[in-house]
Amino acid sequence: MIDVQNRMDHRNINVDKVGVKDIRYPITVMDKNNGLQHTVASINMYVNLPREFKGTHMSRFIEILNDFHGNLDIREFSVILASMQEHLQAESAHIEINFPYFVRKLSPVTSSPGLLEYLCRVSGSLDRKEGYDLVVEVNVPITTVCPCSKEISAYGAHNQRGMVRLAVRFKRFVWIEDLIRLVEYAASSEVYSVLKRPDEKYVTESAYENPKFVEDVVRDIAKELKSDSNISWFLVDVENFESIHNHSAYACIERGKAGLPV
Repeated sequence: MIDVQNRMDHRNINVDKVGVKDIRYPITVMDKNNGLQHTVASINMYVNLPREFKGTHMSRFIEILNDFHGNLDIREFSVILASMQEHLQAESAHIEINFPYFVRKLSPVTSSPGLLEYLCRVSGSLDRKEGYDLVVEVNVPITTVCPCSKEISAYGAHNQRGMVRLAVRFKRFVWIEDLIRLVEYAASSEVYSVLKRPDEKYVTESAYENPKFVEDVVRDIAKELKSDSNISWFLVDVENFESIHNHSAYACIERGKAGLPV
């Protein structure tokens, strides 16, 4: 049959990324406490398209994904990307995997169990000139108490739920759970899915004794990451969904290390 995609294109323009988006696909993720966790991901896959070709072969992306079904290990991302390069005759290949990850958490006083969802993202690229790149990202809900409100009020202080996005490049494998815990330690309080009255009392009071601006949260996380020799680059940002304002508060820090570009 005629291969239209392989026909010549005369506009003389390279396409940076072409491929498929939002593939809903079951994956298995490494779980620090349970070995493995099954979840459902939204996957994007792209390659570059040289100027001389009219199009790429979209079905080959799905075929490659099926070849690695059950083995989407982030430690094997370079193998998947190399397969994309080979089968699609590309100079560069990119894959982005977004998925919910669940952690079993016990409430702080009554030890009531519950599952908390964290939205995660793993993105990798392989370029024949620039080499291999991998970034792992976690999105962690937190609680913060406003230091200014506590300082100026006769009693009480306003608090809010926030969302921290932490993305890292690393030298050796990192656990999702370790990134989550790093973020939660920097908050006024972590968030739980189940709280009994004794738990709620504890969380409210402990958060009140540990007020944090968004600036405090990003700086505390950045301080820990800068001292970690395994982390070569990081981006951390915090958005607080303010309880007494009609806007959010935001802060961001991005740093490269060891002479690497940001």
